[in-house]
Amino acid sequence: MASQQSPPPPAATTVMDLGNDLLREIFLRLPSLPSLVRAALSCRTFLHAVRSSPAFRRSFSAARPPPLLGLFFDPDGPAIPTFTPLRRRYDSDHTAAVRGADFFLTCLPDEDDASPGWVVRDCRDGYVLLHNFSSEQFAVYNPLKRALDLIPHPPDQLFDDSHGDATYLESHILSSSEDTAQPLRLVYTCHDESRARAAVFSSDIRQWQIFPWSEPVAPQPEDQHWLKVGTMVNGFVYWIHANEAYIFVLNTATLEFSQMDLPQALVGRDFMFRVGENKDGELCIVCALEFDLFAWVWRADLDGTKMWVFDKRFPLETIVEFTDGTLEEHGELRVVAIVGGYVYFSTNETFEDPLYPCWFLSLCMETLEVDTIFQKRFDSHIYPYIMAWPPSLIESNKVHHQLQGV
Repeated sequence: MASQQSPPPPAATTVMDLGNDLLREIFLRLPSLPSLVRAALSCRTFLHAVRSSPAFRRSFSAARPPPLLGLFFDPDGPAIPTFTPLRRRYDSDHTAAVRGADFFLTCLPDEDDASPGWVVRDCRDGYVLLHNFSSEQFAVYNPLKRALDLIPHPPDQLFDDSHGDATYLESHILSSSEDTAQPLRLVYTCHDESRARAAVFSSDIRQWQIFPWSEPVAPQPEDQHWLKVGTMVNGFVYWIHANEAYIFVLNTATLEFSQMDLPQALVGRDFMFRVGENKDGELCIVCALEFDLFAWVWRADLDGTKMWVFDKRFPLETIVEFTDGTLEEHGELRVVAIVGGYVYFSTNETFEDPLYPCWFLSLCMETLEVDTIFQKRFDSHIYPYIMAWPPSLIESNKVHHQLQGV
């Protein structure tokens, strides 16, 4: 009698056999964007699961916002900007991203000059925009990819037909985090005593385009610098007027200037405040008053009219509990930036006593969670560097096997 043979055991199921939907459910549980990058670039199957679903990328960003990797500081005088990393020991992938990137900016040209004179002008979508007055160059640099683009100054015609001495105002990077085929652009702005003007450089045609002067506002003979530091939010640059009760606005799509009102509570007040965006991408203003932060949001009322609406107050006296200081030692708060619903701010201890370094902190406007970033001496120009989604996880027509530094 012939013996019966047992059927062969079923083939083992591996993670490679999972469909895209299950893979994306697993990826949603990863702790951070650097962790997702390392996982996605480990094989073509994982990479396709991430690339093929913009909805997944939006869900991941909502649950795990692109992380702050550290802060750039511009020291006074000509020098290379310094970078202080945010340390996250519980996230080894975050640490690897910081360790592998070129935050020392070694790719910047210096021609063996001991005083290179590079200063940071903007940090956005993973890029750092730097300016060098001596060489009359801009540099757009991605420290994670070590990709450098040198851009010349705009032509002198930008300053023609001014109502006085036209001076440089600001520069900002214009890029798209999802549409990687869109050329990188740089917007340069200048102003005279009553008007402003913009020029745009596009990386595809390698030329500057100069746009008309804005309509004049009331002349400011007593203050040449009548616009305070600007902030770009969702394609608009917002400058707070130094003396008047409005904000000067540049639409970077049309390159047209306009004005918008301030929140009524800030009119005529000498408060320190910044423009930024909340988690939902809404325009907001955050004001520091002693050890409280106050937030207004630009949104429509019941009639559909856009206006400033007071959002919430953030009492922050509890800072002294985890910084081992006192309110008197901390002085007051200074808002640095508002990005993606996070307020980056510092205590102003060095204004009182140089022996006390500043604490740099972040506040989540949604959860009210306060996080200490680090402690160091205060510097006047501060730029948070937030990791962007690498093109290798977005572009469908290229296959990258690795991302430098991650």
